[in-house]
Amino acid sequence: MGIAFFLPSNLVEDTKMLIFGHLFTKDTNMDKPVRIQSFQFLDGSWLKIIAMLTMVLDHIAVHLMKNNPVYYEPFFSIGNHHLMPYYLLHNIGRLAFPIFAFLIVEGFIHTHNRVKYGRNLLLFAFISEIPWNLVFSNSLYYHYQNVMFTLFFGFLALCAIEYYKNDTPKLALSLIVLFIVVYNFKADFGYKGFGFIILLYALRHTKVVQAILGCCLLPSDWLGGLAFIPINMYNGKRGFIQGKWGKYFFYAFYPVHLFILYLIKWC
Repeated sequence: MGIAFFLPSNLVEDTKMLIFGHLFTKDTNMDKPVRIQSFQFLDGSWLKIIAMLTMVLDHIAVHLMKNNPVYYEPFFSIGNHHLMPYYLLHNIGRLAFPIFAFLIVEGFIHTHNRVKYGRNLLLFAFISEIPWNLVFSNSLYYHYQNVMFTLFFGFLALCAIEYYKNDTPKLALSLIVLFIVVYNFKADFGYKGFGFIILLYALRHTKVVQAILGCCLLPSDWLGGLAFIPINMYNGKRGFIQGKWGKYFFYAFYPVHLFILYLIKWC
């Protein structure tokens, strides 16, 4: 009885599955975990759009608002708490990386060609390095590398986990070498972002634990943990961004939007 008496029966059953399902359900395909239909209505395309929009808001705050005192003026207040344009956009942007990391895990699991997938990540990481350096330093050199390198190294770690899953010494050696490379490479989100991708993959079948430990490991502040809300609304479907043009638009969006911000900021 209680609250359950007033809730639709299907919602009650879905809630039970959310809390207890992974303890009792035997899934013959471990890459297809049981999904809670009442809550999971976002496909992969909408996750990509959310990630891109929140990233753009964050980058607008960092590159166009950070050094302007006007954007630190509160436009809304409750008691001693003030909402300022810069912090609003920057905090919304904390959702972007966890969603991109999740999409890397999904891409690794579902892609038909992992070599091509990794090649595209690396290619656009190098392409993005030019507008990344320009927008941060107005030159072709900046002491940190762009986030696509972190996503690429995370993808390599997942490949190592899959390839050496029956050879623990080689797996451990591979991950240690990759960690050392990531630590010294100084890409955006760094070794924490690298570890976050591995954690998302390792705990992909235990969503509650994944969210709790993911919040602890997030390379950004705790607000990034809110990204687990849309992540756990994912229904496992690819969505409307399909085909060659749709795929490469998603890749190209990152360097293109950085270059546009560079033109606005420096030109």
